[in-house]
Amino acid sequence: MQRIRLRYTKRGRLRFTSHRDFQRAFERALRRAEVPMAYSAGFTPHPKVSYANAAPTGVGSEAEYLEIALTAHRDPLTLRALLDESLPPGLDVLEAVEVHTSGFADQLQASVWQVRLDGVPREEADVAVEKFLAQEHVEVRRMTKNGERAFDARGAVVALETVDGQVADAVTGGAEGTPDRSGAGACAILRLVVRHLTPAVRPDDVLSGLRAAADLAPPVPAAVTRLAQGPLDEVTGTVTDPFGPDRDAATAVPSTTAGLSAAAGVPPARGGTQAGTA
Repeated sequence: MQRIRLRYTKRGRLRFTSHRDFQRAFERALRRAEVPMAYSAGFTPHPKVSYANAAPTGVGSEAEYLEIALTAHRDPLTLRALLDESLPPGLDVLEAVEVHTSGFADQLQASVWQVRLDGVPREEADVAVEKFLAQEHVEVRRMTKNGERAFDARGAVVALETVDGQVADAVTGGAEGTPDRSGAGACAILRLVVRHLTPAVRPDDVLSGLRAAADLAPPVPAAVTRLAQGPLDEVTGTVTDPFGPDRDAATAVPSTTAGLSAAAGVPPARGGTQAGTA
């Protein structure tokens, strides 16, 4: 059985797609692309698809991840292209790697978020960010299925800053823009790195913290986009590529195989010379 990990997006108006709606769209794409899926056992078999830390409904994302199990071997790059063609624009499959490591969910330690605050001058946002970061704890409250819960929004924030609008558009390719947001007028854009903790601290919790710490109150709802998620480099505070270990393991396989072949006296492929001969 082969396993493939995919990175996909939720862009534009498709950020309002619920997780269940995406599941249905993805299963249709699997059928259209004729992917040889492995299925669960039982009376109602389902394709073996594992989702990792999906973004909330209403939030855009450039870094959603899932894993599929196949009954026959497929080239990851070809599979990526077929699935991307089978999904609507906005749900775009950007990367595919063959699985060589375990514990993928544990590698998703933090996320990079971009928050667009229409109607907020950047100078006002700069002051609010400075006040928020100066606090050791910022308590916020959120309604959960078990009732209202209070927790610290400051402790999970590794980095928080304002960025230039052109820089932000270059990163997202303008994907977070929608027809109902013309971009005219004041607009502050926040970039933040947030650890994945329990309870989870979301970008809207950080906005609540900015309101509590600095009375920052955007006049319209914020447009939130996840730019990346993966392992957190504790030294630099940056989020790294979660596919890195699989890529490293994939490149190590050929060299390991060649070494074993040489040790066994098997001539190397493609006209090479055998070790120990002239």
